[in-house]
Amino acid sequence: MRPASRPARLAPALVLLTLLVAAGPAQAQTSCVGGTAGTYACEGVDLLANLPRSTFTPDAPTRNNDLWGWTDPQDGSEYALVGLNNGTAFVDVTDPMTPVYLGKLPTATSTATWRDIKTYADHAFIVADGAGAHGVQIFDLTRLRDVQSPPVVFTADANYNGVSGNRPNSSHNIVIDTEAGLAALVGSDDCAGGLHLADLTDPVSPTFQGCYSGSGYTHDAQCLTYSGPDPDYAGRPICAGFNTDRVVFVDVSDPTNPTLISEGFYPSPSYTHQGWFTEDQRYVLVDDEIDDFISATTRTIVLDVEDLDNPDFAFAYFGPLEVTDHNLYVRGQYAFLSNYEGGLRIVDLSGIDSGTLVEVASFDTYPQGNAESYNGQWSNYPYFESGTIIANDRDNGLFVLEASGIALPSEPAAPAAAPVLSAPVPNPSSGRSAVTLTVPEPVEIVAEVLDLQGRRVALVYEGPATPAAPLALTVDGRDLPSGLYLLRVTGPRFTATRRLSFVQ
Repeated sequence: MRPASRPARLAPALVLLTLLVAAGPAQAQTSCVGGTAGTYACEGVDLLANLPRSTFTPDAPTRNNDLWGWTDPQDGSEYALVGLNNGTAFVDVTDPMTPVYLGKLPTATSTATWRDIKTYADHAFIVADGAGAHGVQIFDLTRLRDVQSPPVVFTADANYNGVSGNRPNSSHNIVIDTEAGLAALVGSDDCAGGLHLADLTDPVSPTFQGCYSGSGYTHDAQCLTYSGPDPDYAGRPICAGFNTDRVVFVDVSDPTNPTLISEGFYPSPSYTHQGWFTEDQRYVLVDDEIDDFISATTRTIVLDVEDLDNPDFAFAYFGPLEVTDHNLYVRGQYAFLSNYEGGLRIVDLSGIDSGTLVEVASFDTYPQGNAESYNGQWSNYPYFESGTIIANDRDNGLFVLEASGIALPSEPAAPAAAPVLSAPVPNPSSGRSAVTLTVPEPVEIVAEVLDLQGRRVALVYEGPATPAAPLALTVDGRDLPSGLYLLRVTGPRFTATRRLSFVQ
C-alpha cells in the first residue's frame, strides 16, 4: 500500500507543478498498453510521471546521472535523490503520479559527469568524480519535510574532509553498509583508488578508518553485513569491489585493517563496472560496461559465491538488445538493469540455480534509439516499499514507474514457472554432451553454442519446445577447439545458459 501524501505541505507545491505542466515539461501517467506507453516502448511497466531535465532549474543540468531514494521513517514519504551534472535534486514521489520538485543542492565545486548518492541515518552522502576538491557533501534529509515554497536552493550540512583533514578531491562512488554504519569511498584520490573506509556513527562527522588498495582501482562496490551461505563470514561486514577486470571480496570487519578474502574472475572481462548480491547472497550479478563490443547483446555475469574464498563463474545472461549495460540492483527475485539506450530491463532470478534468467518486464526511457552508447538510462532505484520504481535518464530526466506485471516482496506472489535447462552430461566432454530443456508453455526456441566472447560457433536447435516432454538437445563439440563454451537457449521471454567444457 502506498504511503499517504501530506496535503498541507504539498498544497503550494501542487500549484507550482500545475504551472510546470502548463508549460509542458512534465509527462503524466501513461499505462503500458500493447507494448507502448505514449512514445516509450514497454512491457509490464507503466509510466507514472516524467520530469525532464528542464524541470531542475535554475541552471538546468546538461545531463542527469546517478540516483538513490530515501523513505522518511516518520511518515513513510518517499523521495528521489536525483544526480545531476551540476548538483543533486530532491523530488517528493510519495504521490508518484504528481511528483514535486523540492529543490537542488548545488555541486560543491564544478560540474561533474559522475555524481553518486547513498543514504544512512536520514542523511544523504554525495560524491563527484572529476569535479576538483568536492569531497563528500552531507545533507540532512529530514529538512525535506519542511519545504514550504519549492523549489529551493539547499546548502550542505557538512563536508567530509577525509584522511588527516585533507578532503578527497574526488571519488567516483560511495557505498554504505547501513547495518554496520560504514561507508566506502571508491575510485577516490585516497587509498590508491581502492576502498576508503569511514565510520558514520556521527553522520555529519565521519571518521576515517582505513584503506584497502591491494587489488587496484575500485570503480564501484557493494558493502554489507554478510548473511550468506558461507559460515566463515557470518555477521562480518564485507565489501564486493568491482575492479575493472575482476570482483574483489574484502573483509572489513576491522575497517582499520581490511583484508582480502578472494578475487573472482570471469571470461573476457572488458570493464568490470558494477554489481549486486542476490538476496540470499549466494550469487553476485556483475555488469561489464563495455563488453557489448565483444558480445552481440548485453551480458550479465553470474558469479557463484557460495564459498566466498573461492568465487566461481557460473554463467552469463545475454539480454535481448545490442546496447550498453550500466547499473543493476536486486530486490527479491528480480534484478533491475539500467541499460543506457535500452532503458530499464527487469529480469526474474528465480531460475538462477539452473542457469536460467528470464526478462519479465521493461521500460525504454530513451525512445531516440537502441545503440551501443552512453546515452539514455544511467541508473534506477527499486527499493521503495510502495513499489514505485524511479529511473534516471541522462537525456530525458527522472522517470517514475510502476511494474504492474510483477509482484515485489511487499506484495508477495508465487513466481511463475520458469524454463529449466539441465546440466550438461558429460561435462567436460571429448565429444557430445546431452542437455534437456523443460518449458512451462509451448514456445519457439533457439539453442546455440557461444564462445566466451559471445560469438556463435554452432547452432544446436531451432524450433518448438512444448511442456509435454523435456526437449533433448545434443551438443557436438568434436569439431570445436578445446576450451570453455556457453550453451545459450533463447525463447521469446527468457534466456537460459549452461557452461560447457570440451577437451580434445
